[in-house]
Parts: sequence; C-alpha cells; structure tokens
Amino acid sequence: MNNNELVAKLWKLCDNLRDGGVSYQNYVNELASLLFLKMCEQTGQETELLPEGFRWQDLKSKIGLEQHSFYKDLLNKLDGAHHPIVQAIFLNASTTITQPAQLTELINNMDKLDWYDTDGTGKGRDDFGDMYEGLLQKNANETKSGAGQYFTPRPLISAIVELMKPQPREIIQDPAAGTAGFLIEADKYIKAHTNDLNYLSDDDAEYQSKRAFIGVELVPETRRLALMNCLLHDIEGDDEHGAIHLGNTLSADGEQLQKANLVLSNPPFGSASSTNITRTFVYSTSNKQLCFMQHIVETLEPGGRAAVVIPDNVLFEGGKGTDIRRDLMNKCNLHTILRLPTGIFYAAGVKTNVLFFQKGAPGNPHQDVDCTQETWVYDMRTNMQTFGKRRMLTNAHFDGFIAAYGEDANGQSPRTEGIYQQLGEIDGLSTDEGDDTARWRKFSRDHIREQKGDSLDITWLKDLEASNSENLPEPDILAGEAMAELTEAMSELYQLMQALGADDEAEAQKKLLEASFGLQEKTVEQSKEQGNKTGQGELFGGQA
Repeated sequence: MNNNELVAKLWKLCDNLRDGGVSYQNYVNELASLLFLKMCEQTGQETELLPEGFRWQDLKSKIGLEQHSFYKDLLNKLDGAHHPIVQAIFLNASTTITQPAQLTELINNMDKLDWYDTDGTGKGRDDFGDMYEGLLQKNANETKSGAGQYFTPRPLISAIVELMKPQPREIIQDPAAGTAGFLIEADKYIKAHTNDLNYLSDDDAEYQSKRAFIGVELVPETRRLALMNCLLHDIEGDDEHGAIHLGNTLSADGEQLQKANLVLSNPPFGSASSTNITRTFVYSTSNKQLCFMQHIVETLEPGGRAAVVIPDNVLFEGGKGTDIRRDLMNKCNLHTILRLPTGIFYAAGVKTNVLFFQKGAPGNPHQDVDCTQETWVYDMRTNMQTFGKRRMLTNAHFDGFIAAYGEDANGQSPRTEGIYQQLGEIDGLSTDEGDDTARWRKFSRDHIREQKGDSLDITWLKDLEASNSENLPEPDILAGEAMAELTEAMSELYQLMQALGADDEAEAQKKLLEASFGLQEKTVEQSKEQGNKTGQGELFGGQA
C-alpha cells in the first residue's frame, strides 16, 4: 500500500475519535504517538529508541481499561526515555482519548493496515516520515486551525528548496520552524543529490544527521510535532536539543544560534506583544516579520543565502520598515521577489511574497554597503485564480518561476524579462507581449529608491479582477482580505499612537476593540499553551 493510501486510511480511522470529543487539532498528536511506536516496530528500531516493555506489541496485547491505563503510563515512560530526542518528543505528552474502546479500536485497525509497498518491501524510516508529513498536510487542509496555522504549502517549500539548492555540510536554519517542513525538504534535496548520503563520507553523513539542520520553535506542542517529523526523516540534531530548539528567536535564544549558510523560513504573521520581543535589534519594532528579517540578516554567514516568506506589509510599511528594507538592500543582494497568489495560507485574504537574497555582494561576500544593484520581481498573484481547498496549489504552478529564476541559487543566472503565461491565471488576459503584460521584470536599485521610496511593493500588471465582477474571488475571500487590511491598519495605528507617546490612550482603544470582538489579553504562557504565537489578542496579531 502506498503512502497516500495509508495516510487516507489513518485519517479515516480517527473519525470515531471525534464522536468521543477529540478535536481535529488533536488528531495528529494522537496519530503521531501511535505512528512512532509502529514505525519503531516496522523498522527494527525498538531496541535503539524505546525502553523494553513499552513498545507496540506491549500496547497491542492489552485491551479496554487496562490498555488505556497502560498507554498513559507508556507516554509518561517515554517522557523519561534514555534516548534524548525520544524524551524531547514525548515531553509532557498526554492523550485526549477518554474512551478506552476507541483507543483499542484505533490500535487494532492500525495494526491491520498493510504496512508494505506494492513491491512487498516494508516501510523504511523515510517512508514513515513522508506518511507523517501527509498527516500534517491532511490536518492543515481539513481545518483552519491547528496545523493550518503553521503549515506552509509543500509545493511552495519544494520550489524554494529547489531554487536554493542546499548542499552537504551547510548549516541550514529555520528560525520559525513550525513542523520543520523547510528543513525536511532541504534534507530530502541533499539526499536525492547524494544517493541517500551514500556519496558522502561517514563523517559527512553523520554531520548531516547531527549538525546540519537547526530550527527554533516557540510553542512546545508544535516543537514536539517538528521533532518527531525530523526523527522520522533521520534528522537527529544535537543530543541536548535535537534539530528543533524550544525557544524564542526574538529573544536571547536567537542570538545564541550558530551562524547559517542558508536560511529557509516562513516567520509568524502579525504583531507581537512587547514581552515576546526581548532581543535588542538595531531597528526596534513590534512587527515580528521585520524583527525576523533583521535576525536573518544577522545570522547569515558572509555569502550565505536566504529565502523568506513574508506578508505584503513588510514590503511597504513605513518608518522602521523602510529603515529595515534599506539595511537589507545595503548588506545583502536582494535579487528576487516572488509575489505569491492569494488563498494558499489558512487565513483568508493574507497576501504573501518570498524574498530571495544573499549576504554581501555577488563579487564580495563581506561587502555591507550597496550590495543590491537590481531586483527581479515575478508576479504570480495579479490576474490569478484564488487557491484553496477547491483549487489546490501544485508543484506545476511554480514551473514558470523556476525556469525564469535560473540555475544559480544566488540569482546570478542570465535572465530575460518576459513570461506572459502562468498556470492558474484567469481567462481573458491580453495576448500582447510587452512590459505591461510580462510577469517577470527587473528594477534597478535607483528605481526602488527614487520612484518607490524604498518600498518593495512593486506592481505593474493591470488587475482585471478588480474591474470584472466575473473574476472576483469568493465572498469569504473578499471579506477575509478586507478584515486582514483593517487588522493591519489598526495594528499600525496602535504602534503610531505608542510612538507619539499616547500609550494610555492606545491601550484603552485596544482594550475597547478587543472587548468588541470578544478577545482577551493573553500572557505569553497562555499563548504557548494555546499554540498562539502572537502573545496577545488575535485582533492585533495574525497568522502563526
């Protein structure tokens, strides 16, 4: 049975859990623990990873109340397992299944599944990792909460990794790791180009497993999912933290990270409370993405490269936002911007982009002034269909951009303006070929400075969706876009009032709005427990 079939069957097995009060958000947690036990049995790693007496067959041999009680004991036992990564994965793990009969049914049905490929061979560790990735994606698609808030679409991750070309022995960092999708895809790319690391020396192969990948995740439960994802893909990380450190990149935790050759990340959206940003940045701001951008520039080695998913406001926000963009273009070669289509993230209306840049100038990695001379922009948003559950984003949608980007990871391949057709664009577009119809264009640093005021919100295509009611998105998308813009505007007004010294009035207005929307101020600890990375009411926050 192939992995897609197994994922579908595993997810179907959880249907009865919902009747017992287990939410979609907890499906993956329950399946993750059981899938890990089954993986250890199937791959012969029980002796290496699990204590004797607390393995799959030990759990399966019991039924009813005895099994339910044993399962809770097993989770506690693995919390103190001898293997440090297994211990981190099961730290404070618990079950939300309250009905023993449902647990017995789930375990028995999992055991009956055909855990073999069509050629009769058993599943390997990477197979279980791919299966787990499939469960995370299934959860993200099924609900707009839970995994959806930190799940970056895999076709987007695949396209970014293909372009950035991670190499063996590089330190690859994701400072906002989520479930570690970028790190997993980078590992897959390296394995695919080294015959599953067989072309590497033993020392290099161990380096890839133990030291090459570093992620940071703020929310303990999300970190658990990420650690299991990494371990299932044979990425162990160091003995103390594993591949995913529990911490806050916007605090001293971020300053202690090892310098990186490659950063791949989709930082959390929205503003943060002052207690969430305790690190001193050159340009102080409560905008999390702008703080993450400063971290990424600081953490890159000279000549290192990055691809970062950011929302539109990072491209045009004034004040400190302008200063941070200028600093980025001074210290790095911002060679490429990809304007992403709408609807690919769980929050309706959120408009996003990918920035591709290299620390230093192409000919001098240690240069820190005037490193950006020109920036290429690919518009994959204007006059595009809105994506979602009914119209899924696929790898094929990125083919045009990948071809235009070129083979050089740092954007130095020969490039030609153009690209007049894009998979997923709406019907009725002009067939004329010119600057005003091309999706791929180059803009000089002088143009960005003098004509755009250092805004990177660069557009030129005529938006037919805005003038043709037949092409308008679904009402919920339009409402989501309006709400997202209003929320961002309120957040910026709040920051402006604080900057003008009207702190008390700003707080009073914020509390009035939160009361109107039924929101309450959350502490950082409460936010961690609830999986909310904003650290405050969602009205002034955003996507995690």
